[in-house]
Amino acid sequence: MADALSVSDSSDSSNEEGWEDLEPEDESQPVVGLFTDDVFPDVRAMLKECKDKHNFDLVKIQKTLGLDFLDMIKLVNYVRTQVKSGNKTPDVSTKAQFDDDAYLKPVLEDDALLYSLDDLADDQGEDAAPGTEAERQVLELQEDLERLQTQFSEYRLAVQKSMEDQLSKEEKKLDNAPSAQTTDRMQEAEDGYFVSYSYNGIHESMLKDTVRTDSYRDFVYDNKHLFKDKVVLDVGCGTGILSMFCARAGAKKVISVDNSNIIDRAREIVYANGLGDVITCIRGKIEEVTLPVPQVDIIISEWMGYALLFEAMFDSVIYARDRYLAADGLMVPSHATLRIAPFADPDFVASHISFWNNVYGFDMKSMLMNIYDEALVRSIQPKSTPGDSTVFLPLPLHTITVDELTFLKDFQVTLKEDIDALDGWAIWFDIFFMPSRQSTVPDEAVPADMQKKGIVAFTTGPDGTETHWQQAICLIDHGKHTPKPLKKGQVIAGKVGYEKKEAGSRLLDIKIQWEGDGEKGTQKWDLK
Repeated sequence: MADALSVSDSSDSSNEEGWEDLEPEDESQPVVGLFTDDVFPDVRAMLKECKDKHNFDLVKIQKTLGLDFLDMIKLVNYVRTQVKSGNKTPDVSTKAQFDDDAYLKPVLEDDALLYSLDDLADDQGEDAAPGTEAERQVLELQEDLERLQTQFSEYRLAVQKSMEDQLSKEEKKLDNAPSAQTTDRMQEAEDGYFVSYSYNGIHESMLKDTVRTDSYRDFVYDNKHLFKDKVVLDVGCGTGILSMFCARAGAKKVISVDNSNIIDRAREIVYANGLGDVITCIRGKIEEVTLPVPQVDIIISEWMGYALLFEAMFDSVIYARDRYLAADGLMVPSHATLRIAPFADPDFVASHISFWNNVYGFDMKSMLMNIYDEALVRSIQPKSTPGDSTVFLPLPLHTITVDELTFLKDFQVTLKEDIDALDGWAIWFDIFFMPSRQSTVPDEAVPADMQKKGIVAFTTGPDGTETHWQQAICLIDHGKHTPKPLKKGQVIAGKVGYEKKEAGSRLLDIKIQWEGDGEKGTQKWDLK
């Protein structure tokens, strides 16, 4: 990354030529970036890259500080000088930082940016107003999408924060009866979890996740012979969509269980669709309710959380399986696999970490405190994983136990390209719907290959269509683990572990150890 952020080797601060005539011979002369040695076709493209990738708005700085033409020349050369010396976040909070005539001397020979300083504001103004109604509508739609994604993320964090606050308050009240207090604290957090599933937003997000919902629908409708005249249990039914799929597929009876207020809406939805004679909705935890039947033929559930096991809902599904599923019964889905891949994306790191070094000209480094302690739930591009993923935990849903959900597993990955640094690890999961409990999923099976064989499956990884689960990104703290360049073909081996925050908690700790050719580290992340 250091090379990418250095000023071009062709620049020479001792060269004073190219300064006499500020009129370019060619108006389309390429422009060298302020923060990289990349060459852009024009000033607009360069300015956009500065703003999008480096949070540096040259036009806004000009307006904020009231800079004239000579001031702008100084500013450009000041920034280039700072970047060349290794400072990728130069302080431009005041004019005094670059108010030195030494910065009138160009850093780059024939710097095309200097030729265009008079026109920057006009160019930026033209960019800010799309030329057609269609362009404006696209921008509005993009803004709406970003707003909705942000609202959902904030909502998830707010719910989690509420749960944590309740836990913290109760911890302070512990006195002579720690066992009872702990039980109360866990119960309040548990109640908060179910309350979060009472709101429409979560269910809207899940239902609109077509990868998720279509997979369940396709398996049920493509295998109606499996559901015909069967008794089905839907654990954590939500709006009842999976229950209704099963009823439409010919199930004799469907029992839909959920412990949040959404069960009232589910009951109304069931009757509105004429399925009240097949589907029975029950409010409560599966561990505490009494079902109207001694056993069921099929258990269907969408229990998967971020990084698969966040929320610990699978514990309840396992309980239901062991308590109610017939000996030859079917779990839907039937298999899951957890995957890990190396992560390298300097732009992602700059967006989430380096961003705080200079926010609108202010030092906000204090926001970096404990920033590496939390795993991020984000959607990344395939190019951000410079090595193939590998399965570190297969989950056969018919047989796996709750104890096996706390683990420390080996993994090994091989880099398929050179990287400047290992920035972290990406974790996701794949889901498979096999038609028989005797069916197996091959080691390292990928959904795309299984789909070619007629098996319903999906991935939540970066190579597939984006889902609401996205990926869990565990960024390495380069302040504690000095980054090193790594070569294509290098093998990195390690261990990855999952553990609940405490007994009964829905929060998850992820621990990763890794080592390979001088690259070595151990780090733990919270998934909240």
